[in-house]
Amino acid sequence: MRIIAAILLAAGLVMALMGLIWTGQGSGYFPYPASSFMIDQTPWIYRGLMTFCAGLIVVIIALYLRR
Repeated sequence: MRIIAAILLAAGLVMALMGLIWTGQGSGYFPYPASSFMIDQTPWIYRGLMTFCAGLIVVIIALYLRR
């Protein structure tokens, strides 16, 4: 069970980081790469926030399984 929890923890952290990057690109605070189609696009703010929240939920589940 600890291996599954470790995999879930890693996946959740990657999801949360990806969500933050998407939110930053959608809002224009993280304009990298400069030619990205995601920069200053409102839908990517919402998609990033949803991905971030899903990542946090996966992290919480992983921490619960580690007990």
